Amino acid sequence: MPDTAVTARLADGVAAIPAADWDACAGADNPFLSYAFLSVMERSGSATARTGWQPIPIVIDGPDGHPAAIAPAYAKSHSQGEYVFDHGWADAWERAGGRYYPKLQIAAPFTPVPGPRLLLKDESYAAPLIAAIEAVTDQHGLSSAHATFIAPEQVPLFEAAGWLIRAGTQFHWQNQDYSTFDDFLAALASRKRKAIRKERATAVKGLTIRHLTGAEITEADWDAFWIFYQDTGNRKWGRPYLTRQAFSLLGRDMADRILLIMADRDGVPIAGALNLIGADTLYGRYWGCSEDVPFLHFELCYYQAIDAAIARGLKTVEAGAQGEHKLARGYVPVTTWSAHYIPDPNFRRAIADFLVRERESVEADQDYLGELTPFRKAPAI
Repeated sequence: MPDTAVTARLADGVAAIPAADWDACAGADNPFLSYAFLSVMERSGSATARTGWQPIPIVIDGPDGHPAAIAPAYAKSHSQGEYVFDHGWADAWERAGGRYYPKLQIAAPFTPVPGPRLLLKDESYAAPLIAAIEAVTDQHGLSSAHATFIAPEQVPLFEAAGWLIRAGTQFHWQNQDYSTFDDFLAALASRKRKAIRKERATAVKGLTIRHLTGAEITEADWDAFWIFYQDTGNRKWGRPYLTRQAFSLLGRDMADRILLIMADRDGVPIAGALNLIGADTLYGRYWGCSEDVPFLHFELCYYQAIDAAIARGLKTVEAGAQGEHKLARGYVPVTTWSAHYIPDPNFRRAIADFLVRERESVEADQDYLGELTPFRKAPAI
């Protein structure tokens, strides 16, 4: 613990904190927690009070006057763009006469990517920062606080503070020191290898695939990708979360951490997938197309991502939320975690009971899915 009592403050957005101070707490491993990414979400008009994501980072300053701990916090007026679904909780609470919104969200907006949600120079600030999150929730009359997609090593910190812990499932590809894509295929059952080779050949027939990063990405590329992104966003979410400006700003401020994979037909882009590059992980985020090509989604989002991860020596590919179809492409089930602070004792009791039942279901599903991976099985002894 810090030697003296600490005082937390609410900042008026990520952009109100100097970039160097933010990144000194966030570290350099996960691009979605960087000052660059989170400030772009604000400056582009994507994560603002108008869109239901009012940024209110919770900050504890250290003895030197610089932030020692930060929670990337947002006052939320809805539950969109979170990927840990609590709509049923909101409905139940409001049917009982309560007001679920606004609530407090500790997260990277629109991003189902696990990572630290307590950005700490020193872990001794973890408990005071969690206490500050609770105080903000209580003092502002918010129904609850939710830290979503928590790095596994931080789950015990929230658990020790009495928060309710929720489990979920994603599918990640894991690099077993492969040198080539064929090395990865060699680890799969013969039938699965053949299926993937056939998918890849079908997907890229007549197309040119481009991997773009840094200064290679032009505004013309972003214009094309914006069309793809809008199509996917309108179909999946009702409206796209990010503005057009967000992509230009990401390209300007994070160019070297972006991998944009584009598919062209006769020199014209017809599909694209946006990835961010972390210290040891390639994070697949958005995809879209203007032409329906069989298996092209799998090619750009999963297989090309594996190619890129192997070439860069990255350990993992995280290709977004959910998607059991990833299983057949070599992505295995992993557990994701969230933590929830529910001040009302009756509501907390009901949520706790639900989470016990849900956890049993998640564990059973993961056991079942683990048996369906395409990897060669060791012979029975």
